[in-house]
Amino acid sequence: MQKMLYAQSGNPLQCLLCPRACRIPENGRGICGVRGCKNQEGVLPYYAGVTALNLDPIEKKPLYHFRPGSMILSVGFAGCNLRCPFCQNWRISQNPDSAARYLSPQELIRRALSSGYNQIAYTYSEPLVHIEYLLECMRLARSAGVANVLVSNGCLEPAPASAVLALTDAANIDLKSGSEETYANILGGDLSAVTGFIAKAWEMGVHVEVTTLLVPGLNDGDDELRRCADVLCGISRDLPWHLTAYHPDYRWKAPPTDPRRIVAAAAEARKRLSYVYPGNI
Repeated sequence: MQKMLYAQSGNPLQCLLCPRACRIPENGRGICGVRGCKNQEGVLPYYAGVTALNLDPIEKKPLYHFRPGSMILSVGFAGCNLRCPFCQNWRISQNPDSAARYLSPQELIRRALSSGYNQIAYTYSEPLVHIEYLLECMRLARSAGVANVLVSNGCLEPAPASAVLALTDAANIDLKSGSEETYANILGGDLSAVTGFIAKAWEMGVHVEVTTLLVPGLNDGDDELRRCADVLCGISRDLPWHLTAYHPDYRWKAPPTDPRRIVAAAAEARKRLSYVYPGNI
């Protein structure tokens, strides 16, 4: 197993994974719910715990410019380091004790090879809170000729970001808002960490696409979307952007995104970006 991303020891123990920098008390867990402390050392009580395993069209990730038309083995986990009140997967992201089964890295790679599609997506909730497991799987996958696809919120510290991106072939990263205040006060994240992750992935030669869920009353205004487009244009106008519709879930009860709003926003964004796609409508 890969070296764990914690400070060497302490009470509370500091996690070094994401900008939250959780200080975890003895027998406690970080905000993500899956990274813990025991005997003043880091523990991973949910290591290799898989909540979902499915074959999906790669367009569902969504990835439109990476192996289009193919199927991909998708593996999901419990827990998340953000607290989005509109989370569409909250039953696993906000419940670390979701039903799971043990699947070793070796077994996951075997299943990917036996599927005939030779690619794995780490997806559904937030895979990066299980980074030690991901790094082991991704290393084995790379050796076996299996492509690694990451679907993530991208809210990570620079050092672990570099480690995981070095083994990533393609990624879809959520850009949930163009506002630092929204990230900090509503989502519990860090916008600069996310934009840095997207830029680093692009610079490292990872195939990158970005998704923004348009949530009424939160991030669907013209100014907000313009700020998101500014970020992406600053990286490359050829970076694909998926604008997808929200439906009421978890703690956010606004009505579903009007499909006309998605279509209009995509048309406006295409004035600046080469590839913009409406989704979930």
